[in-house]
Amino acid sequence: MSEPLPIVFQDDVLIAIDKPSGLLVHRSWLAKDATTFALQQVRDQIGQRVYPVHRLDRPTSGILLFAKTGEIARDLSTAFSERQVEKQYHAVVRGYLGDGELDYALTEELDRIADRDADQDKAPQPAQTLYRCLAQVELPFQVSKKHATSRYSLMQLQPKTGRKHQLRRHMAHLRHPIIGDTRHGDGRHNKFFREHFGLQRLLLAATGLKFTHPVSGEVLNLSLPIPPDLSQLFDKQN
Repeated sequence: MSEPLPIVFQDDVLIAIDKPSGLLVHRSWLAKDATTFALQQVRDQIGQRVYPVHRLDRPTSGILLFAKTGEIARDLSTAFSERQVEKQYHAVVRGYLGDGELDYALTEELDRIADRDADQDKAPQPAQTLYRCLAQVELPFQVSKKHATSRYSLMQLQPKTGRKHQLRRHMAHLRHPIIGDTRHGDGRHNKFFREHFGLQRLLLAATGLKFTHPVSGEVLNLSLPIPPDLSQLFDKQN
């Protein structure tokens, strides 16, 4: 039996959990190896059907929100799509990156089979991300042939839009890919983190959601601390 998922918030119509890295939100034939899913786990855990409001990539950990009715789920999904929800993430990236805002349109990433009927020539869609550096560290290990040491930054990321893999693609565009990103990242640094720190995961976590409650009208500000997997490297330097 799976361990109970940590509950971040719950009331009569909503429940938010802390999804671990590697857990799918729901069943997908694209990941036939998976046997556990957040949707089913939450349902079994509270003994009630729940409906996904948004999604988190399988390797991303953090706040995942469900509704307890289909109507509430539709209302909140609309709020997400209309950019009425503030989202916050934390990540570890390669190199020293400062503060800034990236406005860089992204072409849609299509799956060869699942998206075979989608528009293959869709124009790039606007995408904006705010980023802020929280800490930096330089390690005495040569991972790249160009540098005798290796540098990393702990970043706070706030996507203003919701494109597929937006944060991973935007950080890669800035040449500061997120550690553990096997699709858009740097394999040498991913391997270094696996071998030296035992970190197998994508170092990206959804740590904040701010939105208006669909029933009470109250502004909810859900948050999680930065996961130790992300912060431990920088904590050791202080």
